[in-house]
Amino acid sequence: MANEAVIIELLGHTKGRPIRFACADATAIPKGTLCTIDNPRLAVPMAADTDFEGIAASEKVANDGQESISLYTHGIFDLKSDANGITAGASCDANGINIIVTSDANGRLKAGRVIALETAGANEVIACLMGSGF
Repeated sequence: MANEAVIIELLGHTKGRPIRFACADATAIPKGTLCTIDNPRLAVPMAADTDFEGIAASEKVANDGQESISLYTHGIFDLKSDANGITAGASCDANGINIIVTSDANGRLKAGRVIALETAGANEVIACLMGSGF
């Protein structure tokens, strides 16, 4: 998979604060995939221009009979910026499959959910803090 999140450090007393979510048996979710949540509490790989809620802690193979997956929700991860780059300290959202963008570039602000810890140029991988806003 391209552009998967890479763990730098899992934070919290449960190391990464993994949360178990439902997922469709037919869905494949590679480890490190940025995921969004659909109703009801269903993890799906993010597409474009969505808020992401967690990072797949393990691989979910399509049609393997499993209907749940854990997502890391607290840690520092290497994530890839979009073509516009990101400024250190910016709040971030998703802007494509495993690509992040400054939140206000999408017209949304999720204060503190994902914070860029470094400045990124176009399509550059940088460290980001996830889960600081809750």
